[in-house]
Amino acid sequence: MGKPFAEKIFSARAGRDVVPGEIITVEPDYVLSHDNTAAIAATFAKMGAEKVLHPERLVIVLDHCVPAADAKHAENHKKIREFVAEQGVEHFYDVGRGICHQVLPEEGFARPGRLILGSDSHTTTYGALGAFSAGIGRSEAAAIWATGEIWLMCPESVRMNMTGEFARGVGPKDLILSIIGDVGADGMLYKSVEFAGETMEVMSVAGHMVLANMSVEMGAKNGYVAPNDKTAEWLASRESAEYEAVYPDADASYESELEYDVTDLPPMVAKPHTVDNVAPVEEVVGTAVDQVVLGTCTNGREDDLEEAARILEDRTVASGCRLLVFPASREIWREAMKSGAFEAIEGAGGIIMNAGCGPCLGAHEGVLAPGEVCLSTANRNFKGRMGTPEAEIYLASPATAAATAVEGRIADPRGYL
Repeated sequence: MGKPFAEKIFSARAGRDVVPGEIITVEPDYVLSHDNTAAIAATFAKMGAEKVLHPERLVIVLDHCVPAADAKHAENHKKIREFVAEQGVEHFYDVGRGICHQVLPEEGFARPGRLILGSDSHTTTYGALGAFSAGIGRSEAAAIWATGEIWLMCPESVRMNMTGEFARGVGPKDLILSIIGDVGADGMLYKSVEFAGETMEVMSVAGHMVLANMSVEMGAKNGYVAPNDKTAEWLASRESAEYEAVYPDADASYESELEYDVTDLPPMVAKPHTVDNVAPVEEVVGTAVDQVVLGTCTNGREDDLEEAARILEDRTVASGCRLLVFPASREIWREAMKSGAFEAIEGAGGIIMNAGCGPCLGAHEGVLAPGEVCLSTANRNFKGRMGTPEAEIYLASPATAAATAVEGRIADPRGYL
């Protein structure tokens, strides 16, 4: 019997046959950190470590609160810059480059067959490009800095087969919300989830990244999409090192296989205050919204901005509703300028922000006040996530976000396309 993706990665790294539940020691190709780097450095020092063993494997991106919102965040950034200089960290991306989960792929680190770990739960994003990527804790990151290695347990694998064609106004974000609503927030706990099927073959790399990014919201250790022609084309569009893709065997054995037909899938939303509290948009249409957030590491790519722009063009954001737009990287920011997407969004009354996480984690640039309601294209809607526990957050697609901004109430995007 053949092996799924995760077992093949683990076996290759161990140099022997590895089965689910087995623990091995691995050396990750890259280790990600962001604004939490200073905290990791403090733990690193407490361990008695002085020099990072492999500084060339560190990738540090300032993105969570950029530019610094106050003196505390400014001091944190200063400590990180000092650490980077002291340790000779080459792969450092300061304020303005973008969100780490977009920057790593753009800069050539996330590639098929690689093993990437990061001190951020949405490190799972790079599975969209055929990598095994997973979030780890800060102390674990510090240990890798010191020793160059870490132990990991080989996960069980689940295959999700996608069939059918999306209806107009429906896309990858609606699909992943539907899946999370189906299996639950812990339904794939420590599983390797493989997204496969005919729908994945026609979906863009940006769509793949949405699914991999949010796989952690159902508890997955990693989310994986087998590299295909679209992946190769995306990788060829930028400078990158050689890579060797790892594919599941055709006769691989899975813990379970789930089937999803997207043909009749409607626009979906996750209602407050959990990501698995999912319902069709029809159930919440008309809910008044104070703020709409478009972007972040989940839906801040050119595909997403253009989809929203098609709805917002020649329309106006509703009075009393704020539309904040956060592209995932400087590169995407420039693309949206050239394509006219920003012109349409800004013309409608949207506010174009710098590339960064913005209010997604409640740090700055659009946090909510008590009693306010936000519809966001981000990946989490936990109570207090965007500044106060007395606000409500709905999650939805870029199309639903744009339609909602026009009406000032949660709206079905299908009426606009």
